[in-house]
Amino acid sequence: MKVGFYGAVGTVTGSKYLVESGGARVLVDCGLFQGLKQLRLRNWSKPPFDPGRLDAVVLSHAHLDHSGYLPALVRAGFSGPVYCTPPTRALCQILLPDSGRIQEEDAAYANRKKFSKHEPALPLYTERDAEVALGQLRTLGFGEPFSIGELRVRYHPAGHILGAASVELSDETGTAHFSGDLGRSDDLLMPPPAPPVAADWIFMESTYGDRSHGEHDPIEAIARVLRRTCERGGVLLIPSFAVGRAQTMLYCFHQIFARGLAPQVPVFVNSPMATDVTALYEEFHDYHRLSQSEIASICDVAEFVRSVEESRELAMRKGSHVVISASGMATGGRVLHHLRALAPDARNTILMPGYQAVGTRGADLVAGAESVKIHGAYVPVRAEVVQLDLLSAHADREDLIAWLGSAPKPPRATWLVHGEPAAADALRRSIHAKLGREPRIPEYKDVVLLD
Repeated sequence: MKVGFYGAVGTVTGSKYLVESGGARVLVDCGLFQGLKQLRLRNWSKPPFDPGRLDAVVLSHAHLDHSGYLPALVRAGFSGPVYCTPPTRALCQILLPDSGRIQEEDAAYANRKKFSKHEPALPLYTERDAEVALGQLRTLGFGEPFSIGELRVRYHPAGHILGAASVELSDETGTAHFSGDLGRSDDLLMPPPAPPVAADWIFMESTYGDRSHGEHDPIEAIARVLRRTCERGGVLLIPSFAVGRAQTMLYCFHQIFARGLAPQVPVFVNSPMATDVTALYEEFHDYHRLSQSEIASICDVAEFVRSVEESRELAMRKGSHVVISASGMATGGRVLHHLRALAPDARNTILMPGYQAVGTRGADLVAGAESVKIHGAYVPVRAEVVQLDLLSAHADREDLIAWLGSAPKPPRATWLVHGEPAAADALRRSIHAKLGREPRIPEYKDVVLLD
């Protein structure tokens, strides 16, 4: 078995691992690079492997940093099956066309306003490209074995978001286990990840390898932010991932209001995608912790904004309220229009409820930027900016070490992926200190032979 690292090494985006065994060539994950410009440019470069020679793609979950390059891969010549769990397919059916549509809209806007360096500005792929790629998705449940040539494959629950999986691949030389994105042991919505299998080689994410989430109550922390925002007569804006994070935020506000922790102000979800995703929690009730009544309650706590007209009206709304809008790192989508309207006013609060990748607007806001560039113009930031890592859907350092340590046998080797350099190295040192093992940290385009 041979593994090539073509994404999510030295960064948390662009997840792609090429696994070769005998004549089989399988891509584990097919993510977009996001954040820093030099990373985003990789999306436009020719792939470092031949898409037409791939036998299959195996998706761990639906987040765009794991699935978002798929339409471009298909357009580049990949014609094989894309395996995923049923919730992952349902989420991709929402996320991928939306990604293509946003790219088309952003390119059209850039051409109208003439702020792009490219003439004309073009989308990486279109909504139609995404629809074509969706036709290649094939679903499999947790624990259901399947084969791709000489490779035997199984999915295992990873927590994190609906349908997220770790990927087990085996051939005659041994078993490799790709963690995917691991969820927390105490996540509000998702069950904890299943332990790793008795693998010879483990490839583990390290997003939060250098920090602990702590034991603070996220519901009380959000309530404090909302209270002081209301005292100023301001608006609480929450850039949020449409998948997982938005639903967790709704659960938190339901709890805040039920427990009387803050004034019960109107809550708006201004993301058609988040609206559609929330409905999937009812369809896939076996994949999360919530009961049917709890799902109904979190839906009732907010008003879901769909149309562009409603979105414009919301941007002009007066009085204290909460706006939850995608994207989670403020890289695109409707949240940019709210940022442009709300960031200059010191009465307002921008709450970043999770990890912000280097190079994103979210990271700039958290770092204290005095202004951020939105649609070609710089917008001053006078609003209070708060970052709360309490709602991250990723396992922290302690959870990651516990997950690795729960393997039925120590792997022959462990590689740390999907983490910024500091986080991956900190986790490497912690694993060495606590488990007596020395994980490896690959670099972009490294290839290793597993034997």
